[in-house]
Amino acid sequence: MPINVLVVDDSAFMRRAISKMLEGEAEIVVCATARNGEEAVLKAAQLQPDVITMDVEMPGMGGLDAVREIMSRSNIPIIMVSALTQEGAETTFHALDLGAVDFIAKPDAAYVNISDVARDLIAKVRVFARRGAPKRMPVRPKVAMPPLAEPAPHPAAGAAAFECVAIGTSTGGPVALSRIIPLLPKAFATPIVIVQHMPPGFTRPLADRLNQSSNLTVIEGADGVVLRAGQVVIAPAGRQLTLRRSYGGDDVEVVLRDDDGHSLHVPSVDVMTASVADLYGGATLAAILTGMGQDGVVGLRKVKDRGGFVIGQDAATSVVYGMPRAAAQAGLVDRVLPLDHIAPALCELTNTAFARS
Repeated sequence: MPINVLVVDDSAFMRRAISKMLEGEAEIVVCATARNGEEAVLKAAQLQPDVITMDVEMPGMGGLDAVREIMSRSNIPIIMVSALTQEGAETTFHALDLGAVDFIAKPDAAYVNISDVARDLIAKVRVFARRGAPKRMPVRPKVAMPPLAEPAPHPAAGAAAFECVAIGTSTGGPVALSRIIPLLPKAFATPIVIVQHMPPGFTRPLADRLNQSSNLTVIEGADGVVLRAGQVVIAPAGRQLTLRRSYGGDDVEVVLRDDDGHSLHVPSVDVMTASVADLYGGATLAAILTGMGQDGVVGLRKVKDRGGFVIGQDAATSVVYGMPRAAAQAGLVDRVLPLDHIAPALCELTNTAFARS
């Protein structure tokens, strides 16, 4: 069965460019194109494509309104095509909140590797054509503490012995993080380090967005940033994030470096979690969230070898159950939880009171 894709963009050049990327694959067919949101809504209803690629900014009905309208009528997966600008990033995150499943960088940007964009787009089209758009979760979820009848808790649970939380995620991550970080109370003292796969230009807007809605301070990582209580550090796109003890050993600080060519993802969950495990050992609390592929397995194995504890997001609430599944299949996950139980679990394991909604 062919995968039918509707390509939406106000630029004829971009419609051709995206169509050419997709139609280079034998099983993918561009069944139609649309120049604006109005056409996209009409053709989505008429053709019922397997996947839609949606430009963020278009005259008339823009990408946001088109996503909202299409998602109100159907469950067609929508992949946003976003310019690498602050405005483009913010609009893209809003589209994800409305139900778009993922995004790619617009391939006309001078510093975008076109072959990487094409490979990313094709992989996402294939995944979502098989799965469809996941069911949207309520905007303000009622959160309950997870049952304690899961695998035996880590010896540090309830003893506030965890010194660092390491979170890795990819596809579906921005929405997942918005369901975890803003729910953590101001009293959550354990520093958090996050790797979210995304193109350059998106991690700072993501950090700013989470910071505005959180009790904790959320920043994009930079060389020499010291991990602090109540602080969340997001690895910047295009750099690998590791940690080191400062001179004298009193502080732990961020070290950014270029990739050595061995990692598929930059930043990499493997690189970050392995570094956290090297520094904190059994005091590492890790979480692996929604995402394609298996980034995180190598680093989480080191977390487990050092005596740390790992939470994995479950299949039902993952946009793509790839990274958490790979970790679980490797025997590296101590507790599997739905998304809205992860913030309470982080509080439980660090002996922090969680404010139930």
